[in-house]
Amino acid sequence: MARKEVVVEEVVRLMKSPDHIRNMGIVAHVDHGKTTLSDSLVARAGLISRELAGEQRVLDYDPQEQARGITIKAANISLGFTYKGEEYLINLIDTPGHVDFGGHVTRAMRAVDGVVLVVDSVEGVMPQTETVLRQALKEKVRPVLFINKIDRLINELKMNAQQMQERFVKIIAGVNKLIDMYGPEEFKKEWTIAVDKGNVAFGTGFNKWAISYTTMKNFGINFQQIYEYCAKEDHTWLQQKAPLDEVILEMAVNQLPSPQKAQAYRIPVIWKGDLESAHGKSMRNCDPTGRVAFMVTAIAVDEHAGDIAVGRLYSGTVKKGTELYSASQYRKEKVQSVAVYMGPDRVLVNEATPGNIVALIGLKEMYAGETLSEGEMVAFEQIKHHSEPVVTKSVEAKNPRDLVRLIEALRRIGKEDPTLRVEINQETGEHLISGMGELHLEIVEYKIQNERKVEIQTSPPIVVYHETIQGEGPELEGKSPNKHNKFKLYVEPLEESVVKAMHDGEINDKMKGKDLIERLIKAGLPRDEAKNVMALHEDNMFIDITKGVQYLQDIKELLLDAFEEAMKQGPLAKEKCTAVKVLLTDAAIHVDPAHRGPSQIIPAVKRPIYAGMLYAKAVLLEPKQKLFVSSPSDYMSGIISQIQSRRGQVLEIKQEGELVTIDAKVPVSSMFGFANEIRGASQGRASWYYEYAGYEPVPSGLQASTIASIRKRKGEPEVAPTAKDFMD
Repeated sequence: MARKEVVVEEVVRLMKSPDHIRNMGIVAHVDHGKTTLSDSLVARAGLISRELAGEQRVLDYDPQEQARGITIKAANISLGFTYKGEEYLINLIDTPGHVDFGGHVTRAMRAVDGVVLVVDSVEGVMPQTETVLRQALKEKVRPVLFINKIDRLINELKMNAQQMQERFVKIIAGVNKLIDMYGPEEFKKEWTIAVDKGNVAFGTGFNKWAISYTTMKNFGINFQQIYEYCAKEDHTWLQQKAPLDEVILEMAVNQLPSPQKAQAYRIPVIWKGDLESAHGKSMRNCDPTGRVAFMVTAIAVDEHAGDIAVGRLYSGTVKKGTELYSASQYRKEKVQSVAVYMGPDRVLVNEATPGNIVALIGLKEMYAGETLSEGEMVAFEQIKHHSEPVVTKSVEAKNPRDLVRLIEALRRIGKEDPTLRVEINQETGEHLISGMGELHLEIVEYKIQNERKVEIQTSPPIVVYHETIQGEGPELEGKSPNKHNKFKLYVEPLEESVVKAMHDGEINDKMKGKDLIERLIKAGLPRDEAKNVMALHEDNMFIDITKGVQYLQDIKELLLDAFEEAMKQGPLAKEKCTAVKVLLTDAAIHVDPAHRGPSQIIPAVKRPIYAGMLYAKAVLLEPKQKLFVSSPSDYMSGIISQIQSRRGQVLEIKQEGELVTIDAKVPVSSMFGFANEIRGASQGRASWYYEYAGYEPVPSGLQASTIASIRKRKGEPEVAPTAKDFMD
């Protein structure tokens, strides 16, 4: 029997023992060694040879991952592991470290109960280390730590044994600081990283060994011995005594929770339904006889099987023919088959029981974040991504006959990657793709051309701007073109606390009724406004505070259309609006429906919203990135000059030995072409990393010229309109 078939048999047998399952992710800053570690764990199951582990990158099976040497999407694999005579099932997800693909990390955190946080011993705790750990802790996912590449401390930094131990203490302290800041209150003490707890290991993934407190105790190894073997670059003895895969998997089994244990405390965080209901009890107890509750964390689109919903089963048993209810689409569908993943391979199984990460095949129009259940249930909390698209490109098919295929390719890629935004420019008919950065969009272009075989041409990257207001506008009246309908409204900034709650996913446009009202009040919206919210769009709000207006309900959909149109394209530069609250105070609506159609109502509401925003000091916002550059100190002045020439603000400069780290904040619009310039300024010796840093107002001296430039690109008059241009 082939080794893969043996592994599958082990996996199927172990799926039914939730106390012996560990759902774990591997997370880290980019290039800290996640996928190399994953290879060693996969080799443990016999799916690749141990000699090839660290080189084969079995979970980076996408051609672009192999070519670029980075992980682009989260990859799943299930494997068996025997420890002290007992068998365990490890459901492993390897996640990306590059900031452009952080959405995959966010979604993976919903599926797992624990993470191995990998930290490069030389670079230490980096910005993306903090980001991924914060995401894990928010979902009540327990971390353990692997300090990787410790041979670099000796070979590159020339540290002695004492200095190495001091470096480990510093890294552990950095991780514990983050656990103290972001960890669940009831678990902060228990989850703190400490050598004698056995929840930290150090070693070298490339050389395939690791040491933990347990290993040192069991084999009588001391730190001086480890240092001497590293210094001699003799890794064979350490590989034999403490193989990387065994040490990490032992740590996972001993330190990370089973689904049975984790679901008891994780369900109240990720699901806000009645915990004493049938669904609530069966999820908390990981009950295979309960009703099915499944959350989709990723979508894979297969040429033959169609949409494949990958996710976590929290309760019940799923098999072929199980009928599941979609919470977002209000309809039932039957599962055609159930599978587990072995890296790129999908292996069919007869059924899946709770606590497992599996794939459901045959369900139509699924999306990441979907709730599937036997019978209706309250949906799981939305998966909230921590950054948003900041760069846009227009895409068109080189051959007009390929237009339908291009649309289908964009639809499929958009399903697989919810952080990608796909829109059609209504004026030009061109397709716009917006992503987390240039690399994100490059990967999308590659997929369209090489996987979907559609030849395309794209525009240069364009920055995604936003519009907002800085004050309250006066009450204004808008009239329909036929003068038979009138609407009074005013605009003001939406409370910052409410905007934050919306960004954090605590409030979203799928919520209704009492649940929405209570969350809005808790977030800081006045009660009388919370009770009268008509619509949420992104992080904008439309509130009806009218009294007894006739026919208002009859035109409600048109009011919401007008509000959404205004928020999608603001008055300054037709960019998306953010943090705007619109309050409808009064209306007079014609009795005859023929006089209150879309062409009458929409402009009567949209125009006073625009005028109100301009009276309320509308401003253009630009996306910013935090930039972190490491380089030999000789090149510091040239790098700082590059940052400052791009409107960058240097926040901090740190020096350790000959290495300087510069932290800065830079507008995304100034970052195009940065890579080539920084290589030149440092003679190729600098490394850099960036992360999303939110939106800030464009400097007042650049507002007019930036608005004019955007408007010109969109074929609009370069001078922005005034409030009076929208008044009747």
